[in-house]
Amino acid sequence: MEAPAAVPVHRCEAAGACGGRRPLPAEHGFRFIPGIYHNLPDTLRRIPFPGNANGVWDNLVAPAEMSFARSGREDLRIPLPWPGHRPAELTLDEIRRALTALLDTAGSIPLHETAYFVNRFLVFLTSCDERRDQVWERTPWWEFLRADRMSYDYQRILAVGLTRNIVATKAEEASTRTVATLLEAFAFNALGRGADGPLDRILNLPTNEAWIDPWVDHLTGLGVEFRIGWTVRELAYDSGARRIGAAVVEDPQGATHRVTADHYVCAMPVEHARRTWGAALRAADPQLARCDRLETDWMTGIQFYLTERAPLLAGHANCIDSPWSLTAIQQARHWPARDFAADYGDGAVVDCLSVDISEWDRPGILYGKTAKQCTRAEVAREVWAQLKAAFNDTGRTVLKDGALHSWFLDPGVDGLGTPNPTNEDQLLIHPVGTFHNRPRAATAVPNLYLAGDYVAVDIDLATMEGANASARQAVNALLDRTGSAAARCAVRPLFRAPELEGLKRHDRIRYRLGLPHALDVG
Repeated sequence: MEAPAAVPVHRCEAAGACGGRRPLPAEHGFRFIPGIYHNLPDTLRRIPFPGNANGVWDNLVAPAEMSFARSGREDLRIPLPWPGHRPAELTLDEIRRALTALLDTAGSIPLHETAYFVNRFLVFLTSCDERRDQVWERTPWWEFLRADRMSYDYQRILAVGLTRNIVATKAEEASTRTVATLLEAFAFNALGRGADGPLDRILNLPTNEAWIDPWVDHLTGLGVEFRIGWTVRELAYDSGARRIGAAVVEDPQGATHRVTADHYVCAMPVEHARRTWGAALRAADPQLARCDRLETDWMTGIQFYLTERAPLLAGHANCIDSPWSLTAIQQARHWPARDFAADYGDGAVVDCLSVDISEWDRPGILYGKTAKQCTRAEVAREVWAQLKAAFNDTGRTVLKDGALHSWFLDPGVDGLGTPNPTNEDQLLIHPVGTFHNRPRAATAVPNLYLAGDYVAVDIDLATMEGANASARQAVNALLDRTGSAAARCAVRPLFRAPELEGLKRHDRIRYRLGLPHALDVG
């Protein structure tokens, strides 16, 4: 098969603006705040935003649909109903295509495979906590689903779809506990059980405008001081006092300083945090050393700026056949308070297609190289080619080369096309056994606490929700150790369906007797 032609794609350094407009909005990756989150939404409600009764939380909007974009086949469009939710408007051709995709997908997964998947999901739903933590945590999702025996569509949709495109973890390695817990939470969310809101929510403005800038203003008003460009080099452990003696930091000019405090909260991604833990500190609390076993991978965003609105769907698209496991969303339609051309860039751009690249180690379709082996410009061209393969494949030209204005790739990725590419913004992934290496927020060091998406919390996933919950746990641990009478932070766990608890108790008995789950047909 002949490789697609390379299309010139221009990079938009600094997302250039003119005529008093804002720079084109760029980001590490699009925000996704599902209704299974509760702790993060509580924080969003506490951040004031002009004109919003519920602060930043009121800036959340719910896309009307999502899709599995297939290469060479009609895309499967899935409506996301919710009370008060206006469904997406479809043309007759779109209805025809949606029905074709539904019947094609239903027919491509044999009935016995569908029944098997449902059985496996029921097994997990009714498994006791002990079986989840000990057996399913050590069982790869691929093995749990017996995916190697199943059809291509079973593998791509049910095995790979969530693990690679959403969690950036390979289905062959991902912990069943992690993946199935997420599926369980989403299923209850779709049923309106224990949900903060719709299944899929995004922000109605660029992330900085809708959330980060108001948050910084609020915290600054409370007396928080931000030091931009400073780097924490070490949390220096005082072996005599058996506590952290200082944080060793480096200023933007390269000078080193020692910052002392009564207590220290280490709130960094795990790949950055563990660089600051020296041998003495690790010896003081072995759970810190176990964090070296936690694995990260690349999941990074790229934005394409368009001079024409592409007729895609009103929500997220999961390009499940793309070699680089792409997910994407058009943003302008979800930002009603903004006239994109009037407010951003040079006035020619009317929309932004924001794309997450989840697979960086498989060859692409344009150059035959992995994303890490490509230069930044080659990554942009390759992603654009894979998007066209997913969307321009059934008689429609959805993405036009002539409408492509420019692109922006996360600057945290560096050295692409060289033997040693780096990524400063990696994502914690969840191969089997990860759950047992996650640390607690309260450490054995009396004045050190951990906060981040790698800390052990109820949601076993690298998420903003997990980071938020861990920060609340860290604050509570600090208050407990100091004997403070202040109110503790509320930490809300994932929803547990009460009607399933009896079945879980039955499975607990079987587990302790060394018996398999009653529904487990192998």
